[in-house]
Amino acid sequence: MSTLTAPPSTQLSHLAENLIGSEIIRIAGQINQRIAAGEPIANLTIGDFDPKVFPLPEAYVNEIITAYREGHSNYPQANGMEVLRTEVSRFISRTQGLNYTKEEVLIAGGARPLIYAAFRAIVDVGEKVVFPLPSWNNNHYTFLSSGQPVAVQTTAANRFLPTADDLRAHLSDAALVAVCSPLNPTGTSFTADTLAEICDLILAENARRAGEKPLYLLYDQIYSALTLGDTVHVDPVSLRPEMRPYTIYIDGVSKAFAATGVRVGWAFGPERIMQKMHSLLGHVGAWAPKPEQIATARLLKQEAVVSDIIEHHKVLITERVEALYAGFVALRKEGFPVDAIAAQGAMYLTVKIDLQGRTLPDGSTLGDAEDVTSFLIREAKLGLVPFYAFGAERNDPWFRISVGTLRMEAIPAIFDNLRKALVTVR
Repeated sequence: MSTLTAPPSTQLSHLAENLIGSEIIRIAGQINQRIAAGEPIANLTIGDFDPKVFPLPEAYVNEIITAYREGHSNYPQANGMEVLRTEVSRFISRTQGLNYTKEEVLIAGGARPLIYAAFRAIVDVGEKVVFPLPSWNNNHYTFLSSGQPVAVQTTAANRFLPTADDLRAHLSDAALVAVCSPLNPTGTSFTADTLAEICDLILAENARRAGEKPLYLLYDQIYSALTLGDTVHVDPVSLRPEMRPYTIYIDGVSKAFAATGVRVGWAFGPERIMQKMHSLLGHVGAWAPKPEQIATARLLKQEAVVSDIIEHHKVLITERVEALYAGFVALRKEGFPVDAIAAQGAMYLTVKIDLQGRTLPDGSTLGDAEDVTSFLIREAKLGLVPFYAFGAERNDPWFRISVGTLRMEAIPAIFDNLRKALVTVR
């Protein structure tokens, strides 16, 4: 007869035990389960592209296949293939007028490891990281870096982008400011004046520190090629060249080329910071595959092809966000408690669905945004991401729509279903 013994302790590290998973992935997973069970839900949650709607450009596909056939299947250079770093340097100069050498460029397997490496290279244990709410993953990267989060609430009046006044009180003892433009989740973009004022704050703070550890700016511009309408992408060093020693840029192919699965990202900034980030990622092995790096370098050389690809994607995104925006404006005019902010970039539309505290036909009341999210999935057959997934309060009525999987012919049914659901709420 066996003797039962107590199971061994399953307690892990503080980081593992306290890391919070992605709320976006959780919501998307629930929706996909319902779709697999036969429910016709429009899943507009994940910031990804459906290859059937946004196929990988044929020119890129051909270059990747060629690189594999040429046998480029061994390890890449740890800081990125020289040919790609050279072409990224030229691409930056061509598109933004910024002059960064190949030694100031670092390649990795997408933007995520580069953001992580930037946080780890800059932030010491307990140091403050300032970032706006809503924003994507800054809270998680701060936790992974053992930093102290300073989350600054933004407002719809400013299109959910932080202003100098929002940040001013938080910079005196911070290590890093992390911002993104065009912004995930809102699809809105900094103006030159707003970003210049933030840069001036950082420059003034670094002048005050006089030889102490500087305050750095992480500038995530992964959506920079996808500005919409008459919006012009702006960046710190173009506006204030004095920001160059303090600015780390994040960019890559995933959004501009609808190449989220290709996993080629780049950072650029002060050479010493790139070297330290390279050392960190060298231990992790977060390299972009060598064939994809070779292919990306060859694609970037083809200026007209690249321009055509980006313009085509902007057309596809624009027609989707404009149709959705018009639909929400129409619902608002009909008296429903919804609103929207016109998109300026990326692949997102910000919408307001203010149903909290309202009563359903069964007499129950919708509580926080999680209740509203579940109601939309269940009754409107519509999956959106609430802003609390980006750090906002759980009673925040704003949501992100991602259009990367959206077919234009599906939009009328989306609004028919949403209208029918909204009618039932009082």
